[in-house]
Amino acid sequence: MATATALPKRSEVALEDTWNLETIFPSVADWEAAFKQVSETLPELGAFQGKLGESGETLLASFQARDTAFEQLSKLYAYAHMRLDEDTTNSANQALNDRVTTLYNEMNATTAYMTPELLAIPQERLDTFVAETPGLHIYRQALDEINRQRAHVLSTEMEVLLAQSGEATDTASRAYEMLNYADMKLPMVHDEEGQEVALTQGNYVAKFLESHKQDVRREAFQAMQGAYQQYSNTLAATLSGQVKRDIFYARARHYSSALEAALDPNNIPVSVYDNLIATVDQNLAKLHRYLSLRKRLLGLNELHMYDLYVPMVPEVEYKVTYAEAQERVAQAVAPLGEDYVQALRQGFASRWIDVYENEGKRSGAYSSGTYGTAPFVLLNYQESMDSMFTLAHEMGHSMHSYHTWRNQPFVYGNYTLFVAEVASTLNEALLTQYLLQNATDRNLKMYIINHALETFRTTLYRQTLFAEFERDIHARVEAGEALTAESLSTSYKALNDKYYGAEVQVDDEISIEWARIPHFYYNFYVYQYATGISASAALASQILTEGEPAVQRYRRFLSSGSSDYSINLLRDAGVDLSTPAPIQQALDTFSAYLDQLESLL
Repeated sequence: MATATALPKRSEVALEDTWNLETIFPSVADWEAAFKQVSETLPELGAFQGKLGESGETLLASFQARDTAFEQLSKLYAYAHMRLDEDTTNSANQALNDRVTTLYNEMNATTAYMTPELLAIPQERLDTFVAETPGLHIYRQALDEINRQRAHVLSTEMEVLLAQSGEATDTASRAYEMLNYADMKLPMVHDEEGQEVALTQGNYVAKFLESHKQDVRREAFQAMQGAYQQYSNTLAATLSGQVKRDIFYARARHYSSALEAALDPNNIPVSVYDNLIATVDQNLAKLHRYLSLRKRLLGLNELHMYDLYVPMVPEVEYKVTYAEAQERVAQAVAPLGEDYVQALRQGFASRWIDVYENEGKRSGAYSSGTYGTAPFVLLNYQESMDSMFTLAHEMGHSMHSYHTWRNQPFVYGNYTLFVAEVASTLNEALLTQYLLQNATDRNLKMYIINHALETFRTTLYRQTLFAEFERDIHARVEAGEALTAESLSTSYKALNDKYYGAEVQVDDEISIEWARIPHFYYNFYVYQYATGISASAALASQILTEGEPAVQRYRRFLSSGSSDYSINLLRDAGVDLSTPAPIQQALDTFSAYLDQLESLL
């Protein structure tokens, strides 16, 4: 009987394959000392209450004290959450994360008076403060953002109450995370050799759904969906709780919908969200054309949901080691400048990246860290083309952070979720072009184009499906309906039928997939993947055709953080997402890749 292969324990992972969180805090004792120090700033921050309008100097001092405290607090949080994510079963890491989350809520509650008090200061007086107080001018954009949301800022007492509610209203998402990453045990399945292997979030796609054996794909698909089906009622309750949380805060702040409330802080019109869904819906025929070609190339009479990830060119076995992936990504981003590549290589050499899967490690991938730390990356690398693209993607995020943190003060040392997916998917676009330019084998070119098509399918089409589902379930609760496992599954199945049904046998098991998508707990996050890839497709084209002028515009964008509104930053870089045009252009790029693939057949 074949023996099962198990993931290594965290203690068994080679040091060089782990991120170096000791650069944030050398030890837990140092974290504890910093935690104590930040806790002791709460009275100082509260002491400014009622005094912000006294003088420009007092206002500047309050901002500086707040920024200093939150900069250190963000380091505490970054360390704790990354420690937890490297092993979610570690109770000590859980405790650190819980404690810093509590401190974050206390800090937010302590400083909740600031925005209402600022809005009570006459605009002319604020303008005088900014003009006459050295150092206060850097807060001009931050003050403008506060003033723009004047209608949605509550009294000091109400702001404090909302801030204090944060820990309680996060319960649904935290319960989901613990069930999804720590407590849920996925079943054993069979790999291509017939060996019994543990199914994990990390190997589900790369090892099983990309398998050339349909029975392997089918078994893994059914096993994964079946695992979530067992907890469907619990997961419906957690998702319903998250949706109600979003609606609660939207209504408390006098927004007409949870969607408007989610987009307004970044100054994104609801029309951008609706235009995305409408434009993609109008271009589903392009997706159906791709799916028809996929069915033909795979030689299948019926295309199932578990057949969507396997490469359409079975002759190509593309395995890429982590070291090879690093080198190819570095070569691919060369158009962005030598110093960009040097910074990228510095990250590779300085243990910014936690590379491989281990027991208890969070699934997926992300870029993290904070102002004053390295821009760390979590991976679950699987030696596939997809994993290489994930490395390029996450390092795009990290290089965005790297340039922002080097060029902006703390107050603008982040960037909105709306622009977050631009740098990541632009790196993927450059990697695609690099691989195509250097591929001499026809089948390899087809394989690369297949990957590019899949990127558009999963990032533009699939994320828009998610966005439509998210908009629907929030609207239903806002209309007084209840979310149940059955109703969620029915809605999710209907959307899959619409997006895929013309060419795919939409298996009933897909109905429960909503239960395993963590992004549904991120308050209208996923649409930004789709707008992001649309913007990056346009910017990558400009960089490769215009050269240095486009590179300089893009590099300014990378270094701008949140020093202006996201729509403006992207427009200055060369793309206007206030119109549907970039979405349509990206969909046309998808169609052009289809043309290229068909020309190679």
